Amino acid sequence: MQGKVWKFGDNIDTDLIIAARYLNTSEPSELAKYVMEDADPEFVSKMSEGDIIVAGENFGCGSSREHAPIALKAAGVSAIIAPTFARIFYRNAFNMGLPIFELEEAAEINEGDTVRVDMNAGEVINVSQAKTYRFSPIPEFMQELVDAGGLIAFAKKEIAEKA
Repeated sequence: MQGKVWKFGDNIDTDLIIAARYLNTSEPSELAKYVMEDADPEFVSKMSEGDIIVAGENFGCGSSREHAPIALKAAGVSAIIAPTFARIFYRNAFNMGLPIFELEEAAEINEGDTVRVDMNAGEVINVSQAKTYRFSPIPEFMQELVDAGGLIAFAKKEIAEKA
């Protein structure tokens, strides 16, 4: 995956990702309209399908709502890179099929840079800066969740294969 970088700081909580006032629906396309609105009101209008969020420490802290990764994925965010993620967000992201990558050097990546992520090799390549960073490859099962589009799609596929 490759995309333009949008930067956010430390401790971006689930209320900043998708504000509670929009949680009267679980429809991904509706949630996507408001993703990151309280952190950057222009985000949805500025970003393009496939863009990548690079954030600071503890991305996704706050409540355990699954709406946050659903909204990000539905808006077209292809991946999130941060030094650390809140544990519940980490698991919810993979369950929803949104790839996230822990990269200690995330702060070195600038907004507007183009980055490419190679999940299998465990590399983030900053095309704009001609720098390559290594991260611990995602466990195989987690990659399978992302490839399938999330836990529910993965389970349906497994059931269909066994039928």
